[in-house]
Amino acid sequence: MAKKHKSPKTNAIRIIESEDISHEVGSYETDDGQNDGISVANKTNEAVANVYKTLVAMASKTDLLVFIIPVSDELDLKKAAKAAGFKKVDMLPMKELTKETGYVRGGCSPIGMKRELPTFIDKQAEALDYFYVSAGKVGLQMKLAPHDLALVAKAQFSDLVK
Repeated sequence: MAKKHKSPKTNAIRIIESEDISHEVGSYETDDGQNDGISVANKTNEAVANVYKTLVAMASKTDLLVFIIPVSDELDLKKAAKAAGFKKVDMLPMKELTKETGYVRGGCSPIGMKRELPTFIDKQAEALDYFYVSAGKVGLQMKLAPHDLALVAKAQFSDLVK
């Protein structure tokens, strides 16, 4: 990680700390506008395979779902629907992300959203000792064990990518 912060506080960090989950928080520069997952991995000198992105999809107007996948992969909507028990899911329109989750693009953490949503982590993460997800703000990443995140987010591991 580039810089270590003493005490950044986002909803995601507060929740992880309240659960006594071992984690690290680090930051990366955002001035260049390059905030996609692969750029974040490069900026933080982390293996792309250990950096995950949080995607929000919808099965209906009221059924929202969270999918956590490697930044280099693409969500397979059919696999995502199957994992969540729906016939079909579509990505949540970006303009609705903040309204529905409280987070912005590039800073969407899988925990600490406005309401708890069904959450799924790509099964590749099960083999990792740690991975990085957004800490709830553009420029902040959180390093933790995938199983710890699954516990806090009440998530299940599923085959989600193309």
